[in-house]
Amino acid sequence: MSYASKHLNEANEIISKIDTDSIEKIVDILVNLKSNGGRIFFLGVGGSAGNCSHAVNDFRKIVGIECYAPTDNVSELTARTNDEGWSTIFVEWLKISKLSSKDLLFIFSVGGGSIEKNISPNLVEAIKYGKTIGSKIVGIVGRDGGYTAKESDSCVIIPTVNDETITPHAEAFQAVIWHLLVSHPKLKANQTKWESSVIKI
Repeated sequence: MSYASKHLNEANEIISKIDTDSIEKIVDILVNLKSNGGRIFFLGVGGSAGNCSHAVNDFRKIVGIECYAPTDNVSELTARTNDEGWSTIFVEWLKISKLSSKDLLFIFSVGGGSIEKNISPNLVEAIKYGKTIGSKIVGIVGRDGGYTAKESDSCVIIPTVNDETITPHAEAFQAVIWHLLVSHPKLKANQTKWESSVIKI
């Protein structure tokens, strides 16, 4: 079997194992957030940070929810890392943005953060802060979900089907799930370009 076939077979297996109830719970949380005028703050590092930026576009343009990704501002991100330390970059950003109980933290991560292993401590600290404020927490993560899965209101865990491909599948399926969310009939408010351009026969 070619590597391409193996990788795509793993993707098929992941799709068959994803907990759709956790996805629908996130939908309901987002519907409530939108009706209450809340905002979404997408938090992620590495490849997940890139996914956060794309998700911000989709949730603003397609769903009509005000949202942001702190990692989109590289000047502030690097200044805070340099001056205050890596672990607090998101917390301090959220404080300036006046995170409230109406808002939601949406975590994209491969491992979900770990205090014990000191992995993605900035996500862990942001979740801790969000919970003290009363903000909702949701996530799309891989492995066992880490701190995000333990502390969130709903979390989609991308099943591990191969220990050698945890990261590529976790980050790829972040995109699959958030595109599902913005396409969901309970959330989609604006038509996307190509779908609106199709000539119906």
